[in-house]
Order: sequence, then C-alpha cells, then structure tokens
Amino acid sequence: MKIIPVIDLMDGLAVHALRGHRESYRPLRTPLCQDPDPFAVVASYLRLHPFDTFYVADLDALTGRGRQDSLIAALQREFPGRTFWVDAGLPDEPFSALGSSRIPVIGTESMRPEDWHRLGSCPGGWILSLDWRDGSLDGPEIVLQQPQMWPERVVVLTLDRVGSLTGPDWKRLEWVRSLAPNRRLVAAGGIRHEEDLKRLARLGVDAALVASALHSGTLRLDEIFQGT
Repeated sequence: MKIIPVIDLMDGLAVHALRGHRESYRPLRTPLCQDPDPFAVVASYLRLHPFDTFYVADLDALTGRGRQDSLIAALQREFPGRTFWVDAGLPDEPFSALGSSRIPVIGTESMRPEDWHRLGSCPGGWILSLDWRDGSLDGPEIVLQQPQMWPERVVVLTLDRVGSLTGPDWKRLEWVRSLAPNRRLVAAGGIRHEEDLKRLARLGVDAALVASALHSGTLRLDEIFQGT
C-alpha cells in the first residue's frame, strides 16, 4: 500500500482541509508541523518517511481564484526526485509539457461533459479523481457510465470525510472497484490508521492519500514500514 501525503494550498499556505468546507479552511498548525509554509510541511512529512510522491491540491485554482503554479514549481525544485500529483483543475498546458515530476489530477468537480469527452480520448499521463460530495458525484455522471475510458489510476475522493478521521468510504470504494477491476485505485478521505490501510489493501486499493492521520499521529509509520 503506497502512502501519499497531501498538501492543500490556499493563498500560498498549507491549510487544514475538513469535510470539503473550503470557506472555513484555516492555515495548518498540527503536532507534526506548526508552520503552514508549504515547504515546511513537505519537510515535516519527509522527517517521518522518505516519501517519493506527494499530492497537492491547489484550492485557489479549484475555486476560480487563480493558479499557484509558481509555488508548486518551487516545491518541485526544492524537493527534487519526488513526484507531485497536482489537482488544479484542467491544466493550461498539454500534459506532455508539465514534465515527468508533475502529474495532473483531473477531478470530476472541475469537469463539464465536453471536458470528459476530450479527456477520455487522451493517452496516459493523468489521473482521474472521482469527487463525491453529499452522497453524489460532483461532476458529470457520464464519467461513471464509461469506466472503460478511465486512465490507469483513479482517485476515489469522498470530500465529506476529508480530515474527519472517521474511516474511508468503504461502500463507495467497493462499488468503484467493481466498476473498474483493472484500474489502480487510490483512496482519499477519512483514513485513520494501519488497520484502514490493511483493509484497503484487501479491497485491492493501490494507494492512499493521507494528511490528518499523519499530522495527528494516528497513523504510525514506524509500525507500517518496520522491516521494509
């Protein structure tokens, strides 16, 4: 099970994401990292474990308040050799122009049906995020009707559980797994501890996006990576 730490960016700072209520997000200050500076947050994650992949949500871009591409590029330069999955809506550049260390995550919340028709015909190099809010898909339903057009990796993101430490959305994950048995699934939202990761692995989930469990210490990496 691959663990991918999450950094949520708003106005140039890392913020504490909670249940998708973005208007109430505040600068991140946790037992792991008291400084909301994004560089300090990544450094704090790396003190826990030499992670090779990070997930960055550009909340300014997702809410139509401008992109933080220069900040994300600076993070890439500061932490070379790492891969950044970046959720910032539809990119302004072709996927091929983003470089190998930045992989675009395109969430359904950022899509219109015509965007899906265009993306579904694209080759690899991007990650689909199925964004669930209040029990429904946030985005065009046609995406769920055409799992054969999904890229290799698919994030199952339940926004109502983000930052909640209430456990993953098991039924949703099982349902998406049944729709696309050959895709590499990534669970996001609510992950608490090692037992959640073990259950996700048994379900056939390939990776997990994690923030609150790392910041609070409920996910003990020393136990997970012992002997690896």
